[in-house]
This record gives sequence, structure tokens and C-alpha cells, in this order.
Amino acid sequence: MLPDIAFFDAIAEAAAAETLPRFRMSVSVDNKLSGGFDPVTEADHEAERVIRRLIADRYPEHGILGEEHGDIGLDRDYVWVIDPIDGTRAFISGLPVWGTLVGLYHKGRAVMGMMDQPFTGERFIAQPGSAIVRRNGKTSPLRTRTGVTLGHATMMTTSPSIFPEALEPSYKRVENRVQLARYGCDCYAYAMVASGHIDLVVEAGLKAYDVGGLIPLIEQAGGVITTWSGDRPEHGGSIVAAGSPELHEAALEVLNQTD
Repeated sequence: MLPDIAFFDAIAEAAAAETLPRFRMSVSVDNKLSGGFDPVTEADHEAERVIRRLIADRYPEHGILGEEHGDIGLDRDYVWVIDPIDGTRAFISGLPVWGTLVGLYHKGRAVMGMMDQPFTGERFIAQPGSAIVRRNGKTSPLRTRTGVTLGHATMMTTSPSIFPEALEPSYKRVENRVQLARYGCDCYAYAMVASGHIDLVVEAGLKAYDVGGLIPLIEQAGGVITTWSGDRPEHGGSIVAAGSPELHEAALEVLNQTD
């Protein structure tokens, strides 16, 4: 049986109690890479810790896949996928486009998901049959924007630098075809697709915890999210999310063109 939305609310509130007091404050930043920069903060660690505790107390039979504290029970029917702060670079830069991502997989497929942005007071939650956003005490349904062609689309990606050399030409082909391309926002961009404000997100190098909480938001709002090869996105990789099946198909066609 799936959790109710109230449990996702409890997770979001517990995580926010760890992230918000540390946002736009002087925080210690560690680098997880010996070459390059992959930041992590105390807020990441503590937010995931409280999320995991809530899940373990309520659903001890479920597995957990987390970015900061390892994995348990990935072979179980239900697995929670946690990114306590998706967009740590934005977090340490004082930009409110990070979010707490929590997804629930059932037999390998994302069935519920949440993106919570506590600084702006926005909470996006999806369950089978519905996707909603709560903002300023008001709950509204999420619906993607449809009827938009690739040439009139607004597209986002976290940064052009996320694409390895082999994939950069494919991404650039799409960027050159859309009406407007913008950078930044991490998980917030996917929430804007689900909300109908932008049309397309194209990215590469994502992990399961980068997309697990976002897949249900896109799908239950009417959009499509897959890998560049059109496969299910639960394991991450190169990802494209679109507001409509038609736009998704057009983006895949351009991404997979052969010279």
C-alpha cells in the first residue's frame, strides 16, 4: 500500500528544519571529488539523516537509495530514492532553486515523488492519478504545457558543462532549435515543466536520486520523461523531460540524429 501525502509532508518538514536554518548562512563545504568539484554540506547530511529515520520508523520493510548515506535493500519491492538537496551548488550560492527530492519506486518504477523548495514555500507532490503544488497555502493541480513545437519551446539544462564531449553536439542541436534556452535550476526546472512554465529539460550524467522524485511529477502532470534512447529514466543517465509526447518525440529525434 502506498503512503499518503501527509507522510511526504512530514518528510518535507523534517528536511526543511535542517536545510533552511543553514541556507544563506556560512556553512562548511566539503568536496566529494579528488578531481573536479562535487560539493556536500552539513545540511545535505542532516536532511538525509532525518528523512531516512522517518522512513525506517514508518516503513522498515522498504529499501532506501540515498545520495549521502548509502543504500539498503535495493532488491525490495518498495525503495525510497532520496536527494536531500538537489542543487547543492545553488544552495551554497544562496540561490533558491535547489530542492529536497524524495521518490518512491515500486518494483523498479517511480510511483510517487516530491520536490520541496522550503525557501520559496513550494511543494510539488505526485501520486498515481494526480500531481499538485502547494504554494502560499493554496493547492493547485499541475499540468504541463501542450501544443508547443520544438521551435517555440523553452528549454532548460543545469549547465552546458554537464555534457561530455561525445554528447555535447547532440545537446547543441536541440539548443539551436528551441526558441529559448536557459541554464541553472537543477530540479526546479523539472518542476517548472510539470507546472507548464517551461517545455523541455535536457541533461546528462544524472544519478537515480537526481530524477527519482521528479519522474512522477512530470508523468502525472501529463509530460514524458525518458533517457535519450527512450528508455525508462529511473536509473538516471542522459535524460529528456518534455511537456507533451509530441515535443518529447521531436527532441529525441534531434538528439539522436547521426551526422
